[in-house]
Amino acid sequence: MPQQRMEVRMIKDILRLKYQGGLSHERIAKSLAISKGVVSKYLSLAGAAGLDWKATAQLDEASLERRLFGRNENETRLVEPDFANVHIELRRKGVTLMLLWGEYRAANEGCRTWAYTQFCGHYKKFAQTLKRSMRQHRRAGEKLFIDYAGSTLALTDGTRAQVFVAAMGASSYTFACATADQSMRSWLGALARALTFYKGCPQLVVPDNPRSLVSQACRYEPTLNESVREFARHYAVSFLPARPFLPKDKATAESSVQVVTRWILARLRHAVLADVHAADAAISALLAPLNDRKFQKIEGSRASLFASLDSPALSPLPAQRWQWVTFKTVKAHIDYHVEVDAHRYSVPHSLVGVTLEARVTDALIELLHRGQRVACHARSARRGGFTTVDEHMPAAHRAHKQWTPERLIHWGGEIGANTGQFVTQLLLRFRHPEHGYRSCLGLLSLVKRYGPKRVEAACTLALELGAGQYRNVRDILANGRDLIERAQPEPEWVAPEHDNLRGAAYYH
Repeated sequence: MPQQRMEVRMIKDILRLKYQGGLSHERIAKSLAISKGVVSKYLSLAGAAGLDWKATAQLDEASLERRLFGRNENETRLVEPDFANVHIELRRKGVTLMLLWGEYRAANEGCRTWAYTQFCGHYKKFAQTLKRSMRQHRRAGEKLFIDYAGSTLALTDGTRAQVFVAAMGASSYTFACATADQSMRSWLGALARALTFYKGCPQLVVPDNPRSLVSQACRYEPTLNESVREFARHYAVSFLPARPFLPKDKATAESSVQVVTRWILARLRHAVLADVHAADAAISALLAPLNDRKFQKIEGSRASLFASLDSPALSPLPAQRWQWVTFKTVKAHIDYHVEVDAHRYSVPHSLVGVTLEARVTDALIELLHRGQRVACHARSARRGGFTTVDEHMPAAHRAHKQWTPERLIHWGGEIGANTGQFVTQLLLRFRHPEHGYRSCLGLLSLVKRYGPKRVEAACTLALELGAGQYRNVRDILANGRDLIERAQPEPEWVAPEHDNLRGAAYYH
């Protein structure tokens, strides 16, 4: 069975982390939860297409897909450099990767070869395989370590607030806040607050052990993993989980958790905290004294080291703060609406029948087609309603000329009088009749399954009960209520005429 092609959005993440972030294949694979072979495959395709990050960033998903996969397999084969010889040559005085790359290109003129960026990246990967171990370097602005403290804060309602801790790698500048739980939403929300606190973004975010959190959450809601990726794209960071059983990978996080526990949580052990917001305010008030404390063996404090080391090296924050995002695959139906959380939102009528991706935040519903936004709506709390943009409607509803209210009513009338009346009632429920097309077509499709007699009987019963929605007829048929014989109404009693009747004239 042929291997399924990766989403273009994920491929773009690989190229961003490699070209812009300068990460190794192994780090990229761990960050995106994919194999190193997949990383190599798509970087090879990008190299064959002559793409660097500057060119890639300017391409939309469709254009990037054409650049990567528009050539056949033979055209994408590359002449691999002899990296073992490159490694030896680099020991010579004055020899650089740029020089060796030029010799490699000259020796293989007319053949497809690596671009300089890919040449350097693959050599670094080769060189790392020669090392027995990797020393941990805390470069300024490179890593942010995050974890939840083991200790919690008691609240007056009997629950406990969780304590999120973050620390910069070079300065150990510490942030902490309270969250209601350790769910994925709370975890990412606290991390977004931490980046706002630092007023910048590191290259890497190193969770202590987020894999269990991600896997447990995704077991119940598969879109959560995409929310993590969306967060990484928004802030242009990558997640690099600390390796298990290697304390040196997470020493900064564990040290900061210990400091927060001793210097903040211990001081709040007798505090009466009404809720999570009160706990968060209490923690926030103690952060400045913690970060301003002087080091014992070196000059300065966490705050002063952050100002001189980490802060200048951080990337700027995006213009808008991150929001919790989930994705849902939807389809534009005949009424040019898609359904999200039992509410329907319009899209351009030209997309009828096309599968789209809904990007859902607390405030907005964005509809995407191949990565491009085609519609945007304020999220509605009303269930079962419609949100329609007039520009999405075709002129005179030309997109639906094959379906008109008259045709649907006539079709229902051919099944039975009550079915025709029910279709009419469905269409009258909506401001625009086109909004009722989906319900009418669903009703009429029941004929294929149950037959016209049963549909007519079900519509008759629904009208008698005052039930005017498609699902009411569907449920009647599914439960077989239309098959139950109903007692005929007794005729109104009329007194028979006989000789003893006096009549109205008797009283005059």
